[in-house]
Amino acid sequence: MPDELLLDDPVTMRILTELRRDSRIPNATLAERVGLSASSCWRRVRALEESGAIRRYTVALDDAVLGDGFKAIVHVNLVRHDAAMVQDFIRMTRITPAVRAAYATTGAADYHLHVTCRDLAAYNRFLDDHLLSLPAVKGAQTFLVLKTIKEEDGPG
Repeated sequence: MPDELLLDDPVTMRILTELRRDSRIPNATLAERVGLSASSCWRRVRALEESGAIRRYTVALDDAVLGDGFKAIVHVNLVRHDAAMVQDFIRMTRITPAVRAAYATTGAADYHLHVTCRDLAAYNRFLDDHLLSLPAVKGAQTFLVLKTIKEEDGPG
C-alpha cells in the first residue's frame, strides 16, 4: 500500500470512518468531508479496496423493524474438536440466517454466537433444528441481549 494510505494517516482514517457511517456516500461528498479532491479521494478508496483493507460494502439492517426482536449471545462447547465435527459446526453457522456472527474464542466456551430470531419459539427451533442437533455440540448457554449499546453494523 502506498505510504499515503498507511492506516495511521488521519485522512485515510477519516475516509474509513465516513465509509463505515455510509458506504453509499458519493465520492464527491466523501472527498469534501475529508478535505481531498475527488480524484485523490477516489484513488485512495480504490487503493484501500485493492489492498484488502476494504473487503466489501454492506448494508446495516434493523432487526427490530424486520421482526427479529429476539437477540442472544450463545456460548457453545463442543464434545470433540476433530476436523469433521468442527467443519460441520462452522458450516451450520455460515448457512443459518439466525447466526449473525460466530467467533472461536479462548476461555470457558469454544465458540460464541450472535443469534437473532423473531421470538423465543423461533430461537428454540434454531436450538433444536440447527445447533443442538449437531453431534459435536456438547452444550450451549444462552445470554439474552437486553439492550444494544454499540453495534458497528447496526442502526444509527
